[in-house]
Amino acid sequence: MTHPRVFRNAVMPRPSTQSDLHVYMKQINEVALLTPEEEKTLGWRIINDDDQGAKEHMIKANLRLVIAISKNYAHRGLALADLVEEGNIGLIRAVEGFDPAQGARFSTYASWWIKQAIKRTLINAVQPIHIPAYMVELIARYKQMQRKFEEEHARQPSLHELSELMGIPPKKLEIVKRAVKARNTPTQAPTKDDGEGVDFSDLFQDHRTPDPERKVTDREDLGYILKLLDSIDQRDARVLRLRFGLEGQEPLTLKQIGETVGLTRERVRQIAEEALKKLHARLTDDRPSQWIREGSEPEPPQAPAKRRGRPPGSGRKRVVED
Repeated sequence: MTHPRVFRNAVMPRPSTQSDLHVYMKQINEVALLTPEEEKTLGWRIINDDDQGAKEHMIKANLRLVIAISKNYAHRGLALADLVEEGNIGLIRAVEGFDPAQGARFSTYASWWIKQAIKRTLINAVQPIHIPAYMVELIARYKQMQRKFEEEHARQPSLHELSELMGIPPKKLEIVKRAVKARNTPTQAPTKDDGEGVDFSDLFQDHRTPDPERKVTDREDLGYILKLLDSIDQRDARVLRLRFGLEGQEPLTLKQIGETVGLTRERVRQIAEEALKKLHARLTDDRPSQWIREGSEPEPPQAPAKRRGRPPGSGRKRVVED
């Protein structure tokens, strides 16, 4: 089978500019269209004899079909001349695969090949992520069905509803949704405020490595909690250290802690709850820093002065039983 690009260059000129395109269109219009019988005759010569002259005749007679189809894909990121060039490649492949015995007109058969070649070129040219040509049709159906459902129901369809409308499994619909997202990805690399390009490390997070800022914050919080533990009862603090793995080992169960400190599982649970309440009270108090500095709970504030009232000894007396 002849390579499409080599065969293309041997058959027709390349419309690289707008003026060249006008000359090219004038030249191809000089070739007469084929009748159904002529298509069959050329087709059989190509299949049976690998007739290169028949291939050239079939191609030249259908070049205006490529022009007509290419105009439908104009203004999508590529010049018309580039679309025509890629459409010609699809035309050559159609000529090499055409079977007159199927009974279809060549233009009907060739249109699919021409469209696929143009769509594939558009996708590769304007999209940073490659999307298969067959997926473009599914994406178009996905958007069409989604808009139709929103117009009828005034809401977005669920995955199951859209799956039923399109007649495809939900798993395949998930793939289409990812393709839609990839297709909507900006074609130009994003930039920072100063105009410099954004590095891939700024766009994609590495979930395998902890965030350095988060590590620092967690370390500071842990140090703060350990200092707060020093301000409560030693037994309560140790229970919490064992419960949450703060002594450099894996967290222990209530039963394991009870075996370690010599208490029952229920008692350990009570101690842990009471200790957590104490820590919460210190965290919400206005004076936790004083506890941390001194390592002990500060003196409670003095009780307010007694209100003036009856003098001592007056009024009802307290009765003490023997």
